[in-house]
Amino acid sequence: MTEFSFACTGVRADRYAAGPTLVFRLRVTAAGNARVHALALRCQIRIEPARRTYESAEAGGLADLFGDRSRWGSTLQPVQFAQVSLMVPGFTGETEADLVVPCTYDMDVAATRYLTALTGGEVPLLMLFSGTAFTGDGGFQVEPVPWDREATFRMPVATWREMIEQHFPGCGWIRLPRDTMDALLAYRSRHALPSWEATIEALLDDSGTPDPPASDPFRALTGTTGRTEP
Repeated sequence: MTEFSFACTGVRADRYAAGPTLVFRLRVTAAGNARVHALALRCQIRIEPARRTYESAEAGGLADLFGDRSRWGSTLQPVQFAQVSLMVPGFTGETEADLVVPCTYDMDVAATRYLTALTGGEVPLLMLFSGTAFTGDGGFQVEPVPWDREATFRMPVATWREMIEQHFPGCGWIRLPRDTMDALLAYRSRHALPSWEATIEALLDDSGTPDPPASDPFRALTGTTGRTEP
């Protein structure tokens, strides 16, 4: 069976992608200068938060993920970042290929919240590989890529920020339930606000009204229940 090893040699933000995308450069080595006709890879990428230190500001931003800093000895567990597939063309001995990883700026995703909280330094990543290899000098044979193949990489936080800035320059977005969006639209219309930014700013400035129950998003935004009482 052919012995494969993997290494990540770099990462860049794809400035021409339709959405936020990172491109990792992989080096694939087949032991013994073996001939590989094709390699169908599956790659799982995890963030290993316990493998770096954190400043006080970063620790505050990570509290919703890992709790108070005093508990981090047990709560800094790996965070799923991505699962992607890659077809590596034929090669002999060693080759390099681009692993394209679509990303999201959805703050409901744990990996995004983690990366957004970091102010600098590097992100410790673990890449886990599996898949199928088509090998052989005469004809070909099918071999599995063992599940224990892996590579570590430290991605610069600056690369992540560059990618986000390319697609969301100076801003971000949040995902809201439909009833909350309807309530926001009603509030904006009632107050003749020119933009969503102005709507959110008006809500943040409106501190004279008692906080409504969290179960009623319409009342939270408009001060009324949005229901017709019998």
